[in-house]
Amino acid sequence: MPADAIATDVAPQEIRLADYTPPPFLIDTVDLRFDLDEAATTVVASLSLRRNPAAPIDAALHLDGEALTLLRLARDGTPLTEADYHIVKSGLVIPDMPDACTLQIETRIAPADNSELSGLYVSGGNYFTQCEAQGFRRITYFPDRPDVMSRYTTTIISACPVMLSNGNPGPISDLGDHRRSVTWTDPHPKPCYLFALVAGDLVSVKDHFTTRSGRPVELGVYVRRGDEDRCAHAMHSLKTSMRWDEDVFGLEYDLDVFNIAAVSDFNMGAMENKGLNVFNTKYVLARPETATDTDYQGIETVIAHEYFHNWTGNRVTCRDWFQLSLKEGLTVYRDQEFSADQGSRSVKRIGDVRGLRAAQFREDAGPLAHPVQPASYMAIDNFYTATVYNKGAEVIRMMATIIGRPAFRRGMDLYFARHDNQAVTIDDFVQAMQDASGVDLQDFKLWYHQAGTPEISVEDSYDTATKRYTLTIRQTTKPTPGQPDKSPQVIPVAMGLLDGNGQQLTTSLQGDPEPVAGTRILLATQTENSFEFTDVASPPVPSLLRDFSAPVKLSGLTPDRLRFLAAHDSDPFVRWESGQQFAASVLLDMVAAIQAGREPVTDPALIEAMASILDQEAAFAAEALALPGEASLADKMAIVDVDAIHTARDAARAAIGQALSRPLRALYDKLTDSGGYTMDGAAIGRRSLRNACLSYLVAGGDAQAVPLAKAQFDAGGNMTDVLTALAILSGEDCLQRVQALDAFYQAWRGDPLVLDKWFAIQALSPLPATAQSVQELKNHPDFDLRNPNRIRALVSSFGANQVRFHDRSGAGYSLYADTIVQLDPTNSQVAARMVSPLGQWRRFDTARQTLMQAELQRILDLPGLSRNTFEMASKSIA
Repeated sequence: MPADAIATDVAPQEIRLADYTPPPFLIDTVDLRFDLDEAATTVVASLSLRRNPAAPIDAALHLDGEALTLLRLARDGTPLTEADYHIVKSGLVIPDMPDACTLQIETRIAPADNSELSGLYVSGGNYFTQCEAQGFRRITYFPDRPDVMSRYTTTIISACPVMLSNGNPGPISDLGDHRRSVTWTDPHPKPCYLFALVAGDLVSVKDHFTTRSGRPVELGVYVRRGDEDRCAHAMHSLKTSMRWDEDVFGLEYDLDVFNIAAVSDFNMGAMENKGLNVFNTKYVLARPETATDTDYQGIETVIAHEYFHNWTGNRVTCRDWFQLSLKEGLTVYRDQEFSADQGSRSVKRIGDVRGLRAAQFREDAGPLAHPVQPASYMAIDNFYTATVYNKGAEVIRMMATIIGRPAFRRGMDLYFARHDNQAVTIDDFVQAMQDASGVDLQDFKLWYHQAGTPEISVEDSYDTATKRYTLTIRQTTKPTPGQPDKSPQVIPVAMGLLDGNGQQLTTSLQGDPEPVAGTRILLATQTENSFEFTDVASPPVPSLLRDFSAPVKLSGLTPDRLRFLAAHDSDPFVRWESGQQFAASVLLDMVAAIQAGREPVTDPALIEAMASILDQEAAFAAEALALPGEASLADKMAIVDVDAIHTARDAARAAIGQALSRPLRALYDKLTDSGGYTMDGAAIGRRSLRNACLSYLVAGGDAQAVPLAKAQFDAGGNMTDVLTALAILSGEDCLQRVQALDAFYQAWRGDPLVLDKWFAIQALSPLPATAQSVQELKNHPDFDLRNPNRIRALVSSFGANQVRFHDRSGAGYSLYADTIVQLDPTNSQVAARMVSPLGQWRRFDTARQTLMQAELQRILDLPGLSRNTFEMASKSIA
């Protein structure tokens, strides 16, 4: 049973931001000694405590603890008896405490039995830790909260060849009998969630970095034996991110070593523990034969993200978990900017917006909607969400847009100067930005507290006589759970005006000291704002939300305007977005035709628009050619019709493939790369566009298209092309599909990360028998319910397969809920994160609603259901 299992008749209590109180005791230093053993590791913790002057003077000491066996407890060297303390469900309480003392705690834990993968656990015979958010309490008794910051010294005793922890290492001592010890000292105070330990039979890829002040840093990437040849890109990404953070934010690394350790059993993507980042192997290992372009880009982004946490999260950390976006939203913004500087900034922005809409907009529209800064939670693990991370990053981006990039950099400098080595709040960050810029951001802070995605609509008018143009922006936000009434937000609208030829106009607003050439920022702050431009020679076309300047939905543009902007706007995002909105309107018209019993006909204007894209820059063209996805179209419907959406989109893809067959094939042949695999942006763009052409050719039904896809698969060369061909074939009921899937399995059955791709491709297939295939794959010898990557690859991927997950039989819902029920007793974090697709039931027809609600209730009826899954399921069904 999970450590946080609850009685089925007792709901866990919510923790509220309003109830925050400072910790009764502070801990200046923590000395840890680990004697590692898979079945029985002993941990001796020596805590130097002092009473917190900001807390009540008579408060007892409460130390959090889960799944621990207490062996010894002493205060200032004197053993405490059972009369001196109380072991309670949540940990350990010592009522009578002096103002200062040293507390020594000896515990025993069983890493090999730790299937939750939180705390210290064993994976592949090696030891790893994961302490964020509340895993340290599974190592020793401790006030497991981020506002208790301490300096750590960690001694590891074991027979392991590699023994790593936070900070800088001391010499290795030989203890005899194949056992050794090493002590790591971290000079920087940190919360316990940043503690890390890694030990085992690992090998390292070494490099070094010299900081701008001339200090050398030893770098190491630690992996399983045999994976050494797949670490070069991770190391390159690390060194590039270290240099970028110095150049862009003036932030220098602060230890003598920086290590990364990769593990295949991991609940998250990676963890930024001070000086020792622990990574899911998915975000470390890559070579062209095993990793796609997307994998390479993901590694670059995640390596950078965790490194950037060294300052935005580690040196300055969160006072409490309600401030989670203080570190995560800010660091996502930083990693997005880093990745944009490494390749195409516009394509990166488009990709980030796609991800935001697919995950966060949907979250905002469902039963699990919550603000960037939640007001309460039952289990903090459930709030590592797209809202906290991705919307949080958009809030940071808007702040930078409003105050300007130079002022934002001054604000960052001020933030670090004020709060280095402190645990602080979102308000502290905003105050630094306000003080550095002189811009009042108090009203803007509503973005942190109000859930939901604002929707803005526009109307405009032009007065020929006065040459005045008026743009009116209205905003509304739909009710979300617990927030039925919404206030208007401060929305920065980056915009420009185009003339009839698509040329950018110089614009003047009343109050402007001088006309503005190019993009300007309008601040929409009320339910309705009107902006009057003067000296406009002819009726203009507004270009709005350039570079996606705010995380909102935009309506009010006619199809003709959308087509015009898609063809002429100088802003790449608006050009792409206008094409997407136009395509969505065409597809939704086709959906309506299907629902009315008519044949769906693809608007020739869509095919013409697609034809015009083919000669544009490759990376952008690949993005622009992609039709809005089925889930994206579903988000635009009051009641989702998954079958009509799937049929309409397939029909449009077939029409485009047939009409443009000749230029698509010519472009495919032209983009064939005979020069070997390279990872530069231009090469990635060419592969992406070439594979987009192949996908349309197969959709169009050309007799040579499926053999062409099979030939691309057979050619091998790089995983990007191989996997794209396999994914295309997986949607075709043909012999080549069976042959390719079998060949891929035989080639990669010994590589867990590549085999994850094999599972995922089958789970995402649009073929009617996909649910049955996924059920069979759950019984496959290579499927492992203990491995989060494998679960996500197969079952979570199936949950994203809209047409097959939502099959009207309910088989998809049942299969999915079965997995949650099976998983919750052993890994409640992963189980809880899987619940959300079932919570979308309100958007579907009555029959599907009933089926999804029944599965949610089945989960809630599970005896001993974990706190994590209870919170997600109970909120989803309400």
